[in-house]
Amino acid sequence: MQTIFQTIKDIAIKIDHAIKTEDLGYSDSSNASGEDQLKLDVKSDYIIEEAFKGVDIVKALISEEKEGVLELHEEGIYTICYDPLDGSSLADVNLSVGSIFGIYEGEPRGENLVASAYVVYGPRIELMLATKEEKPLHYRANEGLFNLIGEVSLNEKGKLNAPGGTQQYWSDYHKRFVESLFAEGYRLRYSGGMVPDLHQILLKGGGIFSYPGTTDVPKGKLRQLFEVIPFAFMYEQAGGQAINDKGMRLMELIPAHPHDTSPCFFGSDYEIEALKEAYGIKA
Repeated sequence: MQTIFQTIKDIAIKIDHAIKTEDLGYSDSSNASGEDQLKLDVKSDYIIEEAFKGVDIVKALISEEKEGVLELHEEGIYTICYDPLDGSSLADVNLSVGSIFGIYEGEPRGENLVASAYVVYGPRIELMLATKEEKPLHYRANEGLFNLIGEVSLNEKGKLNAPGGTQQYWSDYHKRFVESLFAEGYRLRYSGGMVPDLHQILLKGGGIFSYPGTTDVPKGKLRQLFEVIPFAFMYEQAGGQAINDKGMRLMELIPAHPHDTSPCFFGSDYEIEALKEAYGIKA
């Protein structure tokens, strides 16, 4: 596992360099979900693929930018599902973006996730690693080396509210829930990038990130294998909760297709329990 973590650190330095130096425009291709790809998406995906080709414990890769599974090493143990550059459309306006990695042993599904990681590319490069044995570990890069900052834990209650999805298409009960948090004094923190927003909630001690099912996208927009399950693991290890709109733990998701999506809510205990009440979810 440490080999995989070191590879992710090496990848982070290379992707950060690409963000700072390469063309920010669109490529001539689209990803497996039919979205136009930025050249940075393609480059980041290439960097990750090339890096893991040399790691023989990695059996296969599943990327947000590719259709299907890329088999690497028959003798490998782990399948790595990743979003090479989450929020890449924010790079041209110089906002933080990130990479997400879910490390699965066996069939890619929530119960088989053994570790997760994400990288934030902002004013500084930061990395969060989570395993089943400990709380998430926070690292910061300095001259190409990642220094450990410390463990990260969520408080029982936070102060930040990051509501995703187009408000025009929210349900009435979701609107009331979001408004109720603002009425309690919560602060809006939503950049349009999943990685920096969830990272901020973790480092600031708590709050909630919500991406509900909407009338135009009932099953949500965020992808289970690459985004939802890795962050669910991270939040649970930090002492928080991560559920869907039915109250099901996101770690119990069993994707039928690599690009399946899900409504998702990540947060401290107080906010998730308030969400359950607003959604009529019985314990």
